[in-house]
Amino acid sequence: MVTPQSRLRSTAWILALAALACRDRPAPKSADPTPVTARQRNAALAAARVRAEPAVPPGSVDFSANTPGSGTLGPGADIDCTFSVEPVGGTSPKFYCTTPDGEHIKVKYGEANPEIPADVAASRLMSALGFFVDRMMVVHSVRCRGCPPFPKLALACLKKGTPAAICMQGTSSTSVRTFDRVMIERPFEGRDIEAEHDQGWSWFELEKIDPARGGSSRADVDALRVMAVLLAHWDNKGSNQRLACPPGSDRPDGTCGSPRAVIHDLGATFGPLKADLQNWKLAPTWSDAATCRLTMATLPYKGGTFADATITEAGRQLALRLLRAISPRQLNTLFEASGFSTFPHVLAVAKDPQSWTDVFLAKVDQIASAGPCRD
Repeated sequence: MVTPQSRLRSTAWILALAALACRDRPAPKSADPTPVTARQRNAALAAARVRAEPAVPPGSVDFSANTPGSGTLGPGADIDCTFSVEPVGGTSPKFYCTTPDGEHIKVKYGEANPEIPADVAASRLMSALGFFVDRMMVVHSVRCRGCPPFPKLALACLKKGTPAAICMQGTSSTSVRTFDRVMIERPFEGRDIEAEHDQGWSWFELEKIDPARGGSSRADVDALRVMAVLLAHWDNKGSNQRLACPPGSDRPDGTCGSPRAVIHDLGATFGPLKADLQNWKLAPTWSDAATCRLTMATLPYKGGTFADATITEAGRQLALRLLRAISPRQLNTLFEASGFSTFPHVLAVAKDPQSWTDVFLAKVDQIASAGPCRD
């Protein structure tokens, strides 16, 4: 029975949600950035590193577990949080919420959301090879207090200016909805270095990294390019990467002593439709293997910010050293634990982790058969 008191509580909750919705503020990917000038930001990019030798050799990494580090969660964890009404970017189902200890987290959900297995597998792999990425945690469930039945639709409804009483219908401050098969994002720690809001960095800007100014070697940068093409990281707009200053790296003058070029979002990987086996298999690695020219031109947006790039022999060999250190058994575990076998693929063969491993290894062979490149 609906009492006047319960109706009043529900109305108060809707009004509170409406007030939050009007703030229209995106959740930060990291600690709030301190705005810098374009010149300062370019100086930080020139000194940026894209990878470091991993503490655990790639061949010894356990891909069945979430990537270790601060705030790592177990795959069996059940997380409690309270829904936060704020805009989310992209096209996949996701929302923000706050845990009882005050942590603000982003949750990707949906049994048919291909970004979950793709993002988890790509981020685990890149981290294992020493590249700087945000970590994606697979957990058993998220129990969200105050969540609408369909958060993505409710947030889109609010964004259009529709009254909260309509968009949040069926929601109250005491309702708890459980989302299974979800992913929680753990951002790379550090403040963003930006001259503009949500600027990140674009792939054509990697040319600005200068070893003479403390930046990564050309071999490291080229190995990163190879990995981007292998994974088919086609949604590579600037905001899907971050230029970050890790904790403890700030100098007294406000500059950063060791900036990092981080990949923030790897959800659009493993094929043009995300976790898309057949089209990932068909995507070429090279526009010209003889001259070692990488391409993403056949992928959505014709490669986006990743223009065709000619890599060095040192970069090709580094990528091969890193990739060949990972065994087929590890790759099978990576695809299995990331959810490729339980995702509702159109093709039955795509449920078999070995199918993904076979395509992965074939792409490594394509890298090995090119060149030799010039240094």
